[in-house]
Amino acid sequence: MTSSSVEFSSDEGTTIATPLNDTIALGARVLLTLPFLRSGLSKIIDFEATAGFMRAEGMRLVPLFLIGAIVLEVVGGLFVLAGYRARLGALALIVFLVPTTLIFHDFWTFTGDAAAMQRAAFINNLGLLGGLSMVAAFGSGAISVDAKTKE
Repeated sequence: MTSSSVEFSSDEGTTIATPLNDTIALGARVLLTLPFLRSGLSKIIDFEATAGFMRAEGMRLVPLFLIGAIVLEVVGGLFVLAGYRARLGALALIVFLVPTTLIFHDFWTFTGDAAAMQRAAFINNLGLLGGLSMVAAFGSGAISVDAKTKE
């Protein structure tokens, strides 16, 4: 196994690139992409129900937005998962996630339990944005298609 293209700094400022860190980076990519791949595939499986929900939210041009969301979630998720152009995939997911978070998890327009649920979803999406930002900044690591094609 080659050394990681992801470099981690210890508290002492030294760089740590180990097979364990490479494995952790792979595991993090798997976990990070699960929500996007699940969501994108469920939109494909139940396209009409998702389109109906979007219409109920007042969105126009539903098929166009829905197809765009599916492409960003599935293709971006697969890119990050495989570590193939992972930075591009992470940016695609960020482009999807920012407006989605603001439009569909607008907790400030709710009250009571509904506001609490939307706030939790909003904060969870902020965590996903943080993970995606790490991939965009540092790439996918040594266990990835990108790393294998550089060898």
